Amino acid sequence: MKIKFLTIGLFAATLAAVTFTSCTKTKEVEKIVYVDKYIDTSIKYETLTGSIATQTLDATKRYLIKGTASVDDGATLTIPAGTKLFGEKSTKGLLIVKKGGKLIANGTASNPIVFTSNQGKGEREQGDWGGLVILGKANVNQNNPAIEGVTPAVNYGTFQSTANDADNSGSLQYVRIEFAGIALTPNNETNSLTLGAVGSGTTIDYVQVTYGGDDGFEWFGGTVNAKHLVSLACWDDDFDADFGFSGKVQFAVSLRDPFNADQSGSNGFESDNDATGSTSTPKTSAVFSNVTILGASFDSAKAVSGNYQHAMHLRRNTELSLFNSVIAGFPLGLNLDGTLANYIGGLGVLDNNILVSIGNNKKAARPFLAGSVDAPATVGAYFLTTKNNKVFTSGTLSGTAASAYASAGIDPSLIMGYNTTAGVTGNYPKNPIFTSFTGLTQSGAAFTDPKVSGTFYTATTYKGAFGSTDWTDGWANFNVQNENY
Repeated sequence: MKIKFLTIGLFAATLAAVTFTSCTKTKEVEKIVYVDKYIDTSIKYETLTGSIATQTLDATKRYLIKGTASVDDGATLTIPAGTKLFGEKSTKGLLIVKKGGKLIANGTASNPIVFTSNQGKGEREQGDWGGLVILGKANVNQNNPAIEGVTPAVNYGTFQSTANDADNSGSLQYVRIEFAGIALTPNNETNSLTLGAVGSGTTIDYVQVTYGGDDGFEWFGGTVNAKHLVSLACWDDDFDADFGFSGKVQFAVSLRDPFNADQSGSNGFESDNDATGSTSTPKTSAVFSNVTILGASFDSAKAVSGNYQHAMHLRRNTELSLFNSVIAGFPLGLNLDGTLANYIGGLGVLDNNILVSIGNNKKAARPFLAGSVDAPATVGAYFLTTKNNKVFTSGTLSGTAASAYASAGIDPSLIMGYNTTAGVTGNYPKNPIFTSFTGLTQSGAAFTDPKVSGTFYTATTYKGAFGSTDWTDGWANFNVQNENY
């Protein structure tokens, strides 16, 4: 705020002097007004707050999400392609779609919908606003739970037999969500995109979350399916599944900032059945395929947050499955944290994946971490002996592209901790070329397992999220801090 008042004072003083000086001074005043977003009074907002009636927004207008704005049961909010919505930082703006409400937000590849911070260029930060919360009536393994991070409490889902797993909460297509998600207290956070018991009638396709203040995507129960997800530089976990989430996800990528990690331990995947690891049903049994997870660790001579943890932390009785995926760049690779029996028994499956595990932050250079019950060798026997997974390990890495990455077919320049450009702060330093994956990543995928043999999955030969086509082109943005909105 000091910048605001000092600049206004300078503007007033200079304006007074213009009466007695030349046109050169007038141009100087105009320059000050242009570059300082705080005194640009030409920006006008329509406000979204409180209960939102059924309506269609206007793509030519800018919308400010002030406090909690809610789409209640029976209401539908339609957002046209190209609309820009700004979460207000001072009121922790939050857009929540309650059970029975619908959000229709369908952008296009050339004209995406953008939810972002209301702060000016260069001033945006993780956790500037609360993010987008969508709740539905599908199954959840808790009894009438309240969604995290929302006050007063808002309940979601339906416990067991009366649930509507085909519930429709609307559609998100070609949507970006930036600088969203607030950690209010431990284990009480909103995320960039929070999905609570959202049903399979809902469409989620081509959604990017960027610099989120907690998890990128978190599912609490539900059956919703999703394709083409991007998680860029979020604070905690990229993909978090809890409370019986049983949907399907294909084509997803995450990239991590070297210094953005949560003290709770940041992971690519984190998954629980519930907080106590109970046997409550439905079990968390989501099935992911064609995922690319690139952590921040590449060159161990470079600094990276000590809060980075696992590429995959599968714990508390989860049965999450992962197929045909490429995982690299975390200090530790896989932690089957007391869940090995679920995987040996086929309840969860890890198959046809490539894992690069490296040493960093004084953690051992090994692909597996013991967890609370199972020894690394036992976990390794499942991962390598019983399934078609490949592991590439390396010790200390410094200076040049490591053989582990080259052998796996991963372009190390895609890892943010490796590719740091001078003068670029808080942004991915370039538009990533995701078609640069080679070798083993481009063959060997399989869709014969019953968990990935359904009509939802697009059969590919390549592993990971990308073959010869970069589906992020046109609509995704990897340099949002410097974007002029």
